[in-house]
This record gives sequence, C-alpha cells and structure tokens, in this order.
Amino acid sequence: MAHSNQSMSGKICMVTGATSGIGEVTARTLAQMGATVIVVGRSPEKSAATVNQIKQQAGNSAVEVMLADLSSQKEVRQLVQQFKSRYQRLDVLVNNAGAWLTRYQESVDGIEMTFALNHLGYFLLTNLLLDTLKTSAPARIINVSSYGHKAGHMNFDNLQFRQRYDGMQAYRQSKLANVLFTYELARRLAGTGITVNVLDPGLVATNFGLNNFGLNNDGWLRSLLRHVYALAAISAEQGAQTSIYLAASPKVAGVTGKYFVRGKEAPSSPASHDQAAAMRLWQVSERLTKMNGYSR
Repeated sequence: MAHSNQSMSGKICMVTGATSGIGEVTARTLAQMGATVIVVGRSPEKSAATVNQIKQQAGNSAVEVMLADLSSQKEVRQLVQQFKSRYQRLDVLVNNAGAWLTRYQESVDGIEMTFALNHLGYFLLTNLLLDTLKTSAPARIINVSSYGHKAGHMNFDNLQFRQRYDGMQAYRQSKLANVLFTYELARRLAGTGITVNVLDPGLVATNFGLNNFGLNNDGWLRSLLRHVYALAAISAEQGAQTSIYLAASPKVAGVTGKYFVRGKEAPSSPASHDQAAAMRLWQVSERLTKMNGYSR
C-alpha cells in the first residue's frame, strides 16, 4: 500500500483521535499527500504540539486542530459548527477516536463511556456532517473498528453494561456497533456518491488500552498488555496503512459497505450482517443522541 505517488491536493480531511497512534500517522500521511487536514483531539496542548509536528514533517501548513471530547454530544455539535463555519466541503472523514476502559465510567451525557465514545461519537459526528459530505461527493467515510468485533454481540437489554460491567465485552460490543453502523449507513447512502467502509487496524503498539480518559487499567493488566504488545504488535505506521488506503486510494473509489484488513476486503462476523440488529442500533442511537429522523 504505497502512498507516496498519490495526491490529495485540494482534498479536505478530518481525522478524529489524531494526536497519537494510528490517527496521528493517518493525519500526517494525508498532509504529506497534500490534503488540508483537520486534527481532532481533546487536549489543547497535545493537539497543538501534534499539529506543529505534522506541519513540519509534511511540509504542509494546511493542518489545523479542532478540539472536542467526542464522548460529549455537546462538544461533537460544537465541533461540527466550528468546522462548517470554516469549510464548505469535506472529502474524507476518518472516525478513529476510541477507548477501552476496565471500569465503569459515564460520559457527561450519562452514557456508558465506551459506547458513548466508540459508537455514539462516530454516529453523531457522521450524521451531523452528512449534508456537507453529500455536497462534496464523491466523499469517503472510514470507520476504525477492531478484530474484537468478532467476539462482540449487541446486548440490547443491557446495552450500557450497567449491570455486571465487563470492560472487554463493552469494547467488543462497541466495535461490533462500528461495523453494523457502517453497513447500515452504506445502505442508506447508496447512490449519493459517499462511500462508507470499516477496518481492523490490527494489534498496534500504542498506548491504547493502557490509560484512557485518565482511568488507569489495573496494574497487572497494564503489564500483560505491554508484554503482549512487545511480542505481537505492529507499529502505528503499519496500523494506519489501511485507514490511509481507504481515504486516498483510487482503487477503492466507489467501494462501499465493506470491511477491510491489511488493505484488503475481508469477512466480518456473522453478527455484523444482522440487518435487524443494525436497524435497532440505529434507532437506539438516534434516541440517545436526540437525532431521531435527522438522516432520513
């Protein structure tokens, strides 16, 4: 998946969770390809430092930060307002921000944090930007999921794990939700010129899962994760390649509603193809984000 000869000049791209890991690599590479890149992060200091570094490394001054905690619906809406006040088009949206928590925590909206950030953050941001994406078509939406989705199931009776919280199952469910959301959105956007795809970046050697939202994982688990990462993980540069491929490659122009691993289409779990579950998830998500009927 060589990207050096591809040009993204004139394209406007938004990458969430772009201050570290595969998000940062994705943003930097798109900037190196000539795109205007909006880096979405939570920390003013870290976000500013990342943008300055990307500008220097990419030799591209058209990189800016927009701040938002994507687990907060108010901040997602403010992010969209800020973006629309500055830009009239959006060619690529990469939903990359995410977290894995070992203990129960709620967002400012009173929603279990993993579901709020990993799924509802994607759902709300994407829906609020759909009008801009449609006027920019052909446009691309890329959702970062995980191999973990294959062990997930949608527990609609205990969607937010308020009974017997299990951080790993909450994470797996949120990643399954990413795939269900992708497939349902692709069906809804058929014929609009917007493609929607989802990917597994692989086991990436980043701080993901080691310390998210200031909530430290248990010491033994941190130690275990570091050991596993050291033995099996790929680099952030390697992990970002599929995101970059889906954002930029002419080879996937027009390809939509697919799951990718290592730059190739791959089968997702049987549960991810349950259209009834996808519809139910969409309806629940509209209710939780107060967006009923918005995208219809």
